[in-house]
Amino acid sequence: MNAATWGAELALGEEPGRIYIVEPIGPIEDDPNLTDRKYPGNPTKSYRTRDPLRVTGEVTDWKGHSPEELKAMKDHLEELRRLGVEAIED
Repeated sequence: MNAATWGAELALGEEPGRIYIVEPIGPIEDDPNLTDRKYPGNPTKSYRTRDPLRVTGEVTDWKGHSPEELKAMKDHLEELRRLGVEAIED
């Protein structure tokens, strides 16, 4: 849930972020941005797919990080961008 919360809080756009419960329709694989190359295994249960996902629900009672934690994460991501560190897109 922590990874989903970060995703919702860091999502682009003006509307508040949302967290959906989904199930894969096709094959999935570990997301290399959060697994294997950066962390052993898949501790965040993060996956990616090229196929659609079926939305089966929405988590509406999630609690966001503190303003200080959110600022620290955004500052860290900006520093990574400044250093040229990019997401793994293979």
